[in-house]
Amino acid sequence: MKKNIDRRIAAVVIATGVSSVVTQLLVIREFLSQFNGNEFIVALILFNWLFIGALGTFIASFAGSKANPRRLALASIGLAILSPLELIGIRLLRDIFFIYGSSVGFYQTFAFSFLTIFPYSLLLGFVLPYSLIVARNLIPGFSGTRVYIIDNIGDVLGGVLFSFILVFTVTPLQAICIANLMLVAASWWLASPGSRPVSLFKIGAISALMVMAAGVWFEKATLKPPGMELAFYKESKYGRIAIIKDNDQHSLYLDGKPVFSSQNDDLAEETIHYPLAQLNQANHILLFSAEGGAMSEIEKYQPLTVDYIEIDSVVSDALFRFGFVNPIHGLAAIHQDGRAYLARSEKIYDAIVMNLPEPDTFQINRFYTDRFFSLAKNHLFPGGIFSFSIEGFDNYPTDAQMVKISSLYHTARKIFRHVLLLPGQRIFFLCCDHPLNPDIPRLLDEKNIHARYIKGSYYGNLSNEKIRYLNELIQSDVPVNSDYSPHLIRLMFTEWFKKFSTSPGGLMGALALTLLIYLARISRVEFLLFSTGFMIMGSEILVVFVFQICFGYIYQQIGTIVTVFLAGLFPGAILGEAIRKRGRQVLLLTDAALIVLILVLISALLFGGDQLTPGFIVVFGFAVSLACGCQFPVALHLRGGGKKAMIDVFSADLMGAAFGILAVSVILIPYLGIIWSAFCLIGLKITSLMIMQTSHEIAF
Repeated sequence: MKKNIDRRIAAVVIATGVSSVVTQLLVIREFLSQFNGNEFIVALILFNWLFIGALGTFIASFAGSKANPRRLALASIGLAILSPLELIGIRLLRDIFFIYGSSVGFYQTFAFSFLTIFPYSLLLGFVLPYSLIVARNLIPGFSGTRVYIIDNIGDVLGGVLFSFILVFTVTPLQAICIANLMLVAASWWLASPGSRPVSLFKIGAISALMVMAAGVWFEKATLKPPGMELAFYKESKYGRIAIIKDNDQHSLYLDGKPVFSSQNDDLAEETIHYPLAQLNQANHILLFSAEGGAMSEIEKYQPLTVDYIEIDSVVSDALFRFGFVNPIHGLAAIHQDGRAYLARSEKIYDAIVMNLPEPDTFQINRFYTDRFFSLAKNHLFPGGIFSFSIEGFDNYPTDAQMVKISSLYHTARKIFRHVLLLPGQRIFFLCCDHPLNPDIPRLLDEKNIHARYIKGSYYGNLSNEKIRYLNELIQSDVPVNSDYSPHLIRLMFTEWFKKFSTSPGGLMGALALTLLIYLARISRVEFLLFSTGFMIMGSEILVVFVFQICFGYIYQQIGTIVTVFLAGLFPGAILGEAIRKRGRQVLLLTDAALIVLILVLISALLFGGDQLTPGFIVVFGFAVSLACGCQFPVALHLRGGGKKAMIDVFSADLMGAAFGILAVSVILIPYLGIIWSAFCLIGLKITSLMIMQTSHEIAF
């Protein structure tokens, strides 16, 4: 009987792991879609998830002898009900609290994510330690490490299921349904040991199935923007694509942000003619993304080839289907990351025209750095031109705008001899090694090219005085923008607060106070696990940002990254259980191993450059999680292995992970950059080593 109960509890723990990881990954992707693909959202979600989970773990510590399998089964059914409701709630409440497609402040985003995931995360944090208490009430001496290992198995299975099957085959709410069907089945099995399930459990199980079915049935309705028509919707491996029809105008939204409009001919003329008018011939053109009507303007130059890069084939298909982009002679659509394409291609162009959004995410910022500008220059013929644009200003730029413009100017001037800035609603940067002419209408007349907007409005909007005024405002002491010290991201992060009249100081103060109170009451072993949780999640966030910089498609790979950082915990825990009696020696060696691994990452970033591969990220993530997983059973053994020790160890790990995510993502990376953030993780682990080295095991 005990063995049978043992198997049933294990099945629920594994099914909970599968369900929770699939739900977590879908929640992250949902927030990326709803909040403009901002990578800082990933950190906020993971922090709230872990912090709330730690609260749930604390609540579970009050469970005593009344903890039983049926109550565990009911709690698990509660997770199956809350999982789809959480995803639906994020979609529906986003448009109630905020304007569709608008930017949202940091604290508003933080609060919204906290409230929407609170019920599910609290219950999830409660279920795992509660399952151990149930098992020990029935089987005294049941190993806490065993529950940790079983949970890791479920987590890894959930990550694999999502990353390699569900993400490619089903919609988000269909994925939720599939993952939670396993949990409902395991809970049903646990709730009926030799007798029929109680009626309350039956009601819960049926309710869970009904909620999941309703979510699948009404999924598309949950994505319809208020007062507008959803003309097209598809989840691709790179993001959520939606085409919204408002009256007679179509707009394409990518991850909740409008990026294409069917009525933007003026911008199309500026984007194409400002750079191409500078050339004697424009035979070979490379276009990064497109503007509505851009192809028609390019066609006026009669180029031989036009390579149009759009990483997502779903986006380009939608653009052609709805008439945003028109096919022209010599056009070739390339569905590849633009930076990766240039790194591998040998083709040379007369012009490279970059028409990308503002550099306010790591994914986009990587196209506005010195390394990318140098890469673009290497693919230009002598006399070729590279152009891009950012948001402009009406009369007077703000201080932040001038810092941004100055940083980009200095970054471009580091690579190109001549950089011409043309102000307006968008500021265009024309970069070349030959002198540039700002008189665009005259250049077009010489080529017999007609551009209606430029011919009628250019001289009124762009006088020599305005061009000279903008150049005089360029600040000389602003640093260039680089991959691993992204000055524009730091500026964007600061402006994110200023835009909503807030400051990151409040967040930092609250974090520091909470951290001091927590650290003052924990033991040495708990501090080590706190630092380990901090290290593994801090490393995971570093990898998320590095992956964006190097490969540019985190929406697809977030599941893989999370799975890799979970995969090593299982063998690590088994190894730690086998050698747990070596105690402090194991903890010291694994801490040293984590320091070495971060040093390897730093070396790879500094010397690997664009040669860094996804395989390296996989090996690094697995190795970090292996070392971290090894510490858990050792620490549990040193703390005595009882119920209180289990709760304390779980809480320390979760709290460290939560603070690691937030500290690395919203403090260290924006203000110190990737490399120095990694050194800070090393500093934390050196502190942990020193504390463990100078203590005695009996003091743990």
